[in-house]
Amino acid sequence: MTLLTTLLHASNFRNPFLRTLIPSISLAYGLQAAVAIPSILAQSERFYDLSGSLTYLSCTALSLYLPTLRARAAAAATGGVKPEWPSLLASLSGKGGANALNWRQVVLSAAVSIWATRLGTYLFQRISADGSDSRFDEIKKSPPKFAGAFMAQATWVSLCLMPILAINSIPSASMAALPMLAMTDVIGLALYVGGLGFEVTADRQKNAWVQEKKEKIHDEDFLTRGLWSKSRHPNYFGESTLWTGIATVGGGVLVSNVGQVGMGLAGGFWGRLLALAMCGVSPAFVTFLLLKVSGVPLSEKKYDKRYGDRKDYQEWKKNTPMFIPKL
Repeated sequence: MTLLTTLLHASNFRNPFLRTLIPSISLAYGLQAAVAIPSILAQSERFYDLSGSLTYLSCTALSLYLPTLRARAAAAATGGVKPEWPSLLASLSGKGGANALNWRQVVLSAAVSIWATRLGTYLFQRISADGSDSRFDEIKKSPPKFAGAFMAQATWVSLCLMPILAINSIPSASMAALPMLAMTDVIGLALYVGGLGFEVTADRQKNAWVQEKKEKIHDEDFLTRGLWSKSRHPNYFGESTLWTGIATVGGGVLVSNVGQVGMGLAGGFWGRLLALAMCGVSPAFVTFLLLKVSGVPLSEKKYDKRYGDRKDYQEWKKNTPMFIPKL
């Protein structure tokens, strides 16, 4: 029995959701632990953010292909014919079925992958140019604290991916019973596209502003143009919005009879409430981190310390919303 077969057998729970959830979360913590060890020894945060993105990509891919992996392993064990890997492109034009994927499973998995690839690349390029990340100046000197940062990142990945893991756990044959398009799909995808566009635009405006300052095109100390004139943290608002979109699509599926049965839930009020909670924890946790932990507080504290006594900074802060943009 191979290692893969052993792991698949050990995680082959009766509940469909647990069959996907446990292996995916285990992978998240395993990957973060693998990157944490050399990072702690070298006292380097260079690969911290990049490892987070790779963990998103790996866990998403595992959850999407896990049913096929199990089917192929079972066929190999009995000498049967292994099923083909599902076609992603074919899934986009269908509702699902035997040895196929529902378009929602593919699109949401792709949505997370696009976001993770962009953010991971952006942050890795930034730390490569800057040489360090001020968030870790003190943390990396303490092995327990630095290890805790990697475990916290694994928790972040696990909670944010909850809607994806839930939807990908539903058998594709069950997903075929869903309507081709629902209102929650339209609203959710619109929020995702709008949020991602907002985040990307804000980051590009910030990069352009930094580059112009290096070239001495301007001597501004803080950015107040473009989306940064509408919100003091437009990139964080965009990120919160795109995760809300993913949760909206997921929630529309999971509260349906198809979602309840497919996940092995009892249905009714409590089953649907649990489904909504699994989807809502994703944008709620992201927004909590951004507003209360590592995003807005660190940025506001840094800029308040530098420019808090300046009238132009006080005016910008007074007239520009912290998070939700003004019209």
